[in-house]
Amino acid sequence: MPLPVLRTRLQSLSRIALLSVASLLAACGDAWNDPYPSAERGQNTLYSAFTERPKHLDPVQSYTEDEITFTGQIYEPPLQYHYLKRPYELIPATAAAVPVPRYVDAAGRTLPADAPAEKIAESIYEVRLKPGIRYQPHPAFALDGNGRPRYLGLDRDKLAGIERIADFAHTGTRELVADDYIYEIKRLAHPRLHSPIFGMMAEHIVGLKELGAVLQAAAKDLPQDAWLDLDAYPLSGVDKVDDHTYRVRLKGKYPQFLYWLAMPFFAPVPREVDRFYSQPGMAEKNLTLDWYPVGTGPYMLVENNPNARMVLARNPNFRGEIYPCEGEADDAAAGLLDDCGKPLPFIDRVVFSREKEAIPYWNKFLQGWYDASGISSDSFDQAVRISVGGDVQLSEEMQRKGIRLLTSVRASTFYMGFNMLDAVVGGLDERGRKLRQAVSIVLDQEEFISIFMNGRGIPAQGPLPPGIFGYVEGEAGINQVVYEWRDGGPRRRSVEEAKRLLAEAGWPNGRDAKSGEPLVLNLDTTGGGMGDKSRLDWLTRQFARIDIQLVVRTTDFNRFQEKLRKGAVQMYYLGWNADYPDPENFFFLLHGRESGVEKGGENKSNYRNPEFDRLFAEMKNMENSPRRLEIIGRMNRILHEDAPWVYGFHPKSYSLGHAWLKNRKPSDVGNNGLKYQRLDVALREAQRAAWNRPVLWPVVAALVLVVAALLPAIAAYRRRERAAVR
Repeated sequence: MPLPVLRTRLQSLSRIALLSVASLLAACGDAWNDPYPSAERGQNTLYSAFTERPKHLDPVQSYTEDEITFTGQIYEPPLQYHYLKRPYELIPATAAAVPVPRYVDAAGRTLPADAPAEKIAESIYEVRLKPGIRYQPHPAFALDGNGRPRYLGLDRDKLAGIERIADFAHTGTRELVADDYIYEIKRLAHPRLHSPIFGMMAEHIVGLKELGAVLQAAAKDLPQDAWLDLDAYPLSGVDKVDDHTYRVRLKGKYPQFLYWLAMPFFAPVPREVDRFYSQPGMAEKNLTLDWYPVGTGPYMLVENNPNARMVLARNPNFRGEIYPCEGEADDAAAGLLDDCGKPLPFIDRVVFSREKEAIPYWNKFLQGWYDASGISSDSFDQAVRISVGGDVQLSEEMQRKGIRLLTSVRASTFYMGFNMLDAVVGGLDERGRKLRQAVSIVLDQEEFISIFMNGRGIPAQGPLPPGIFGYVEGEAGINQVVYEWRDGGPRRRSVEEAKRLLAEAGWPNGRDAKSGEPLVLNLDTTGGGMGDKSRLDWLTRQFARIDIQLVVRTTDFNRFQEKLRKGAVQMYYLGWNADYPDPENFFFLLHGRESGVEKGGENKSNYRNPEFDRLFAEMKNMENSPRRLEIIGRMNRILHEDAPWVYGFHPKSYSLGHAWLKNRKPSDVGNNGLKYQRLDVALREAQRAAWNRPVLWPVVAALVLVVAALLPAIAAYRRRERAAVR
């Protein structure tokens, strides 16, 4: 190699080595594994993740937990739940006050508040809005110089170059008015939107069912992508009183309607937004309310890429709220009242990244890249320790990091149901009832929770979970058919007692007392649920303890639903999450008028007890009171004796948050909690830097090896240069 060329290459290698070392030293304080752009560092941005992409962000259709994570922060129904108080308490959101219903009889005469439900022909709810509330900036509100909508009359050609809502150059806003809420209630009946609550609300809101029929006929005469102007179709049960007040009339008495007024189904949708998104070519570009929601809430969706990430940003037009100053007894000690009276929201921006696998999600949380996390089964042992007494504590690793554990019992119930129409397990006679009681005793829910749920649940004593009015703690609230109170707690009755009940039912030692035939019971399941082999093996062993042979019939979900509809099952597993925190929302699952076979309702056990149904009819329309509590106690005792379900468990929710994330409190029904949370950004930056320090020695070692390899070449070069000089 010519000496000049060799000299040039050696000099280049030396410079590269020196620059590499300098760069390493300069960057030794930075985290090389930071997954976010450097421009976001130090910003008031919360980082979270989602696993399932939301299907609907249109409030008339959205009904799942992964969707309300977003819709709950964007849309504002008239009411909301107090963030800290338990039991849950409704408070105003955009409404000036929680409306008090007015009752009238069939002649339209006003009735007193305590009038018997059977005399009430209609309940009238008048909702008055706070003035001055404005929508987020959006092109649907943009006006031209003449005050006309700037983006009306668009078509596919005019939409060329427009791919996202941010591509529209102009935005506008306007005040929230009563017409916006009325328009959304009409949308419940829109035949092309298929709202999941239309059927239920059509039974309550005067005229909604009739409006649905009218809109169905009107839609048939329109092209598939044509706009259906709902203002052209009156809804008799909903009236505009003035710009800030609307009135809803319900059939009879339905106090649970207030809970629905806290759900996105009853959030406002402006007519011009509906018109804007209905223009030709919009849906083809995902320019729809399902993709880009429009609301008055504290946040707005500024980036929607559900395969990668979704971003919420502070709504600059948000009306403003203040952080609550009262809550439960322990909230002050937990620091949940430290921000009393401060303006909301605290966080400027929220980035949700798509994580399809649990392990990467967990590892990024431990590194501080996500501010909060749930606990999967794979990471449970790393996160928490359960003492002999059943107390849950964070592991030492989590404590060292300052991570906080939040636990709550969810407003959900999981159960194994019996088909009360079945000749073997059904019926209200002694034979069927005692058989069901025996099975209820022998299925050890405590063991199931311990083995398969990492202890994340509590055994159910009836349909109601904790936190719902009517749930009673202690000895007074136990299912005395299945448990007895000993040593200060409920103790499951023995297998011997279950065998005695089975014998009294006519099945001694698991055989028919008359024919000697063995007792064989069938459980229908879907794959991936109770179809998991280890769980089914456990379940089979439980039945075998009282000599019952269990046959598991696994099928796909659609076939399973069809068998439930037809009553072609003996036993099945299901669960229910509260729509709203009222006992009616759980007891209706066993009401005779909800029979799955006869009425197509949610009573999949087809249970019908006249006394229970009578008490349910009396209880469902009552305000919470000692009288209502007494009725609920009687209903529970009937269900304990009849045992139409094996009352399984109420799941516990475990979540983790870093020390820098403040004001977190679990809620099963309040879905707009993001505005209350706060970040200590400086602490987060310091902790991230400490936990993600670059490990430099392997790179430095590699550079040393490179330099060591170069030294012989450098020495040879110098020898040749000296020889050339001579």
